[in-house]
Amino acid sequence: MANQRNQNQRRPSGSHSQRPRSVEQRSAQRQRSRRRQPRRSGPDLSRLFYRRPKADFKPDNQSFNLLKVLHLTHAQRSTLLKWGLYIAVIVVLCTIQDVIMSHVRIFGATTDLAVCAILLITVIEGIDVGSLFVLIASCLFYFSGSSPGPMSVGLMTLLGIGACLFRQMYWHRNRGSIVLSAGLALMLYELGNFTVGVFSGLTRWDRLPIFAMTGLLSILVMIPLYSLINRIGQIGGTTWKE
Repeated sequence: MANQRNQNQRRPSGSHSQRPRSVEQRSAQRQRSRRRQPRRSGPDLSRLFYRRPKADFKPDNQSFNLLKVLHLTHAQRSTLLKWGLYIAVIVVLCTIQDVIMSHVRIFGATTDLAVCAILLITVIEGIDVGSLFVLIASCLFYFSGSSPGPMSVGLMTLLGIGACLFRQMYWHRNRGSIVLSAGLALMLYELGNFTVGVFSGLTRWDRLPIFAMTGLLSILVMIPLYSLINRIGQIGGTTWKE
């Protein structure tokens, strides 16, 4: 009996002594586990200082550019811009002629703005480019409905090419020679229209001064118009050779 009592007395004391050890061990393990786990509440500062390695090749530009898609060089873009401005000038002059100048009469005559621009561009560009331009421009001028008839296509083409050859053969390239050559071609163009109109019964002989006055007024318009067209022709550099 005495032995049993002694054992019963030893058990609670032993169990009581082991409990605090187990609690301390558990608390120590919890603290260790908390130290090992990363904190998720705060911001991750490592991303702020992380730098991506530089790529060997630059990525392609995602922006859409029609000129780059067409693979146009700088010279081709300049040429496209120059001829686009030429066309815009002719279209604007045709509109002014049909809307405004067709109602303005000076001694019974008016101007011929579209023909002024076409002949000036032809002489400025030279025989190589100007001959093809005047042929295409005269055809488009006829189909626009502003020309006096189909004979204007052949008449303007021949006179434009003749003005280029005459200027290159006898005069140096400058403002006066270009304006005089184009103006002479314009005067012959107006007289040619008068001659065709007389023989076809569309006009009378007494209207010759009116056609001559139209040519003179158009030549006067060429003087300020030359500055604009020559400035456009300088886009991309000069391509003519003499």
